[in-house]
Amino acid sequence: MLVGVAATVDPLEARLLPSGSIRIGLVVPVSGVLGLMGPCAINCAVLAAEELNAAGGMLGRPVELVLVDGGRPARQVAAEVSELVRTGTVQAVAGAHASDVRVEVVAAIAGRAPFVYGPPYEGGGHAPGVYFLGETPDRQLAPGIEWLVGTRGARRWFLLGNDYIWPRLVHASARPLLRALGATVVGESFVPYGDAVRRLDRVAAARPDAILLTLIGSDLMDFNRAYAAGGLGAARLCGALEEHGLLGIGGDATGGLYASMGYFRDLTTEASLGFAQRYAARFGPDAPMLNAHGHGCYEAVAMLAALCARAGSLAVPALDAVADGTTISSARGTLTLLGRQVRHPVHLGRADGLDFLLEKPFH
Repeated sequence: MLVGVAATVDPLEARLLPSGSIRIGLVVPVSGVLGLMGPCAINCAVLAAEELNAAGGMLGRPVELVLVDGGRPARQVAAEVSELVRTGTVQAVAGAHASDVRVEVVAAIAGRAPFVYGPPYEGGGHAPGVYFLGETPDRQLAPGIEWLVGTRGARRWFLLGNDYIWPRLVHASARPLLRALGATVVGESFVPYGDAVRRLDRVAAARPDAILLTLIGSDLMDFNRAYAAGGLGAARLCGALEEHGLLGIGGDATGGLYASMGYFRDLTTEASLGFAQRYAARFGPDAPMLNAHGHGCYEAVAMLAALCARAGSLAVPALDAVADGTTISSARGTLTLLGRQVRHPVHLGRADGLDFLLEKPFH
C-alpha cells in the first residue's frame, strides 16, 4: 500500500506509480526463518528514503521503496526481482537477507541495476553493480574467535550452521584460523532449516569449549534457548545474532553467549545515539528494536543515493567507475567503499539478559 513517497509499495501496485520516481526494490524477509528481521529492516529503509526525499531525493527525483519478500526460496525471490528490473518497475535493489538469495538475485539481474547488500556475508561474489556493506568472516568473526581462545581458553570448538553458502564458507575460513591458534575442531554439522535443536545431543557429546554458530533466524533462537535450558556451558559465538534474536530467545544469563556485529543498538557514539533518536521520533517508542540487520537496510539505501549522486547516474558502469571512495555516514560511523565493499570495526557483544554488553571493538 502506498502511504507516501518513501513508503514500501507492493510490487503489483508499483507498476501503477508515477514514472517520475526512482524506485528501489527492497529485498528483506517478511516470512520464513528470517522473517523476524523484516519489520525493523523496512522501518530503517523507510527512514533512509524519507531523509533522502527531504533533502531532494536521488538525481532530483523522489525515492520509493518496492517491497520484495526475501524470506522465500532463493530462485523465487530472484525471479521477482529480475522481472521488476526488466519491466523498469525498479531501477535499483537494496536488501538484507540470506546469502543464497543474494547469489540468485545477482545472477538474475546480471548487472542491469545496482544492488547494495547490507548484512555480513561470506566474501567473494563480486559482480558489476554489486556493493557490500557487511563484514566478511575475517573481519566479523576472526577477532571474536581469537578473543575467546585467548581470554576464555576455548581450545575445543564445534562448528554448527544451516546448510547453505554463508555457513559453509564461514566454517572454511574458521578452520585454518583455529588450527593456527592451537585450537581443535571437535565436530561440525550443517543442518536444514528447522533441524538445529535435534543436533544438541551431538554437540554436547563433543564436549566443546566453544561453539561457532552460523545458524540464522528462528533456528539460531531455538538452539540457543535449548542450549541454555540444558545447562550446558560452552561459549557460543554467533554470526547472525542481534537484538531481536536475543529477545526471541527470552534473553540469556549464562555469560557465554556472544555476538559479533558492526552495529549494536547500545553503541554510545554520537552517531548511534542520533540515529536511535531519529528512529524513535519517526516510528515511536514501541517500534521494532534497532539491530544490525535492520540498520544495514538504512545504509544500503543511503549508499545507493551516495553512489548515484557521485556518478550523476544510475547506470551500473557509471556507478562502478566512481564506487571506490564513495562515503556515507550511519549509526556506526563513516563508511567508505573500497573494492566495492566496506571495512569497518566490529564489536563483540556478550548477552546479559535482554541486552548486549559490548566487550570491545575490533579494528
